[in-house]
Amino acid sequence: MGAIKTVGVIGGGAWGTALALTAARAGRDVRLWARDPAIVSDIRSRRQNARYLPGITFDEDLNATDSLAEAADADAVLLVTPAQTTRAMLAALKKTGKARGPVVLCAKGIEQSSGKLLSKVMSEELPGVEPGVLSGPSFADDVARGLPTAVTIASTSTKTALSLCEALQSPSFRPYASIDILGTQIGGALKNVLAIACGAVAGRKLGASAQAALTARGFAELSRLGAAMGAQSETLTGLSGLGDLVLTCSSTQSRNFSFGLRLGEGFMASDLISAGGKLAEGAYSARVAVKLAEKYDVEVPICETVARMIDEDLTIDDALNTLMARPLKAETEGA
Repeated sequence: MGAIKTVGVIGGGAWGTALALTAARAGRDVRLWARDPAIVSDIRSRRQNARYLPGITFDEDLNATDSLAEAADADAVLLVTPAQTTRAMLAALKKTGKARGPVVLCAKGIEQSSGKLLSKVMSEELPGVEPGVLSGPSFADDVARGLPTAVTIASTSTKTALSLCEALQSPSFRPYASIDILGTQIGGALKNVLAIACGAVAGRKLGASAQAALTARGFAELSRLGAAMGAQSETLTGLSGLGDLVLTCSSTQSRNFSFGLRLGEGFMASDLISAGGKLAEGAYSARVAVKLAEKYDVEVPICETVARMIDEDLTIDDALNTLMARPLKAETEGA
């Protein structure tokens, strides 16, 4: 593929706006689509997205639009809408007749209704268009402010992955190319589930030692399942695996950690989900992760416990006791 000069960004939330700013800083012609006309107006008139990125005014030239076709008519498209709406958004992109690819999936999750990774959903809804995946340790507010961030961008070919990296690279944003689309997605989806567990530990005030242990054992689960599904080990220990897990399991900036924190403080999962607000993708991916683990015959006790907490089949105290009371086993082979 040739050089990427125009970038369409689908999704006017915090992450979509942050990635649009990133593309603009890299010198691309950016077309940012938002469903809400008020957000389009705010970006055009005040150079802000006050609803999702309060306190940030940007100088970058963003062409905000409410025309999906206009945003889709670009050399590359970043799809930055929630994982559970990905299928519908891909169908809408196809309907415009403008999406020529690549289309980069920027949500971190698994489709709840089918248990499919988002790249598989894309192959069904937008066949013939080359997929990409962007994932890694990144908070929208940091990226929007131009703070140093490194991510993984995966595609089906090295050439496309490198072209996408070049299109988004700037002094504050460093993408690394990969062709492991599967592994890049697994890390991004599972870390959300594990972050809920770490948030619950923090909400229960069980201490930093317990939180660190849970993060480490969570990474063991992520690695086991990822390997069973065919992910490359370098991907799982890299930015989109271990890197994203460490960030998400340790900060209240993480939606999933904050969701778990509230569970640990005694709130019910159903109340948190029905209340709306910022979406915690891990709440939708937990049960799917467990089903995938069953399919590949992999033990994922932390993911299973999180799924049961979200299903309200287990109280937070019983959940933590369940994890701590598991049978003793060796951490390494030969022990």
